[in-house]
Amino acid sequence: MIGGRFDDRDPWLFDLDGTLVDTAPDLHRALDATLLAHGHRGTDESMMREWVGAGAAVMIRRALAAQDVIADEDRARRMLEDFLAHYRGHIADHSRVYPGIRETLDLLAARGVAMACVTNKFESLARQLLVALDLAPFFGAVIGGDSLAVRKPDPAPLFEACRRLDRSPERALMVGDSRTDVDAARNAGIPVVCVRYGYSQGEAVEDLGADVLVESVWHLL
Repeated sequence: MIGGRFDDRDPWLFDLDGTLVDTAPDLHRALDATLLAHGHRGTDESMMREWVGAGAAVMIRRALAAQDVIADEDRARRMLEDFLAHYRGHIADHSRVYPGIRETLDLLAARGVAMACVTNKFESLARQLLVALDLAPFFGAVIGGDSLAVRKPDPAPLFEACRRLDRSPERALMVGDSRTDVDAARNAGIPVVCVRYGYSQGEAVEDLGADVLVESVWHLL
């Protein structure tokens, strides 16, 4: 366990869904609209929160599996297209920035700390959401799940974020909410903080193996 303060870390790499923004309400609406349009039942939002973090395609497959449905590749592709179309049109209707996030980003920016958003969300959607919630100016790089040939927990997105920020991974810090973030940071040799409020994909946040757990990222400063 390393210390609870990270004043010497630069850059800071942030996950998006469940870390910076509570996106579950809009993801849930898009998922239910897609399921219903394809003849399936809707889902409970509390259950859906356990499916967030590995990308939209995986979330749809998990929702179908919960109804004992296995979709072939063509049907899964069409459902993903419908989901993305709905989500793009309603990406920030009900999503909200978590308490303490803006204050933390403001202070880090004032200190000259470089920041990147590293998410498994499609890059175009991540950028759209960050713009909609007025968070985009804080991030010198945005790496999405489709930005590279691999995604978290592979370390490459974290390394690419550092490269684009012109910072060394040896001084980086990862801030996330799930095992995907922890494993990506471990694979990159980067310390990792997890927030307690996010989407931990059904695992107890205490079991994720983060260096530090926090109620709010503001507590890191």
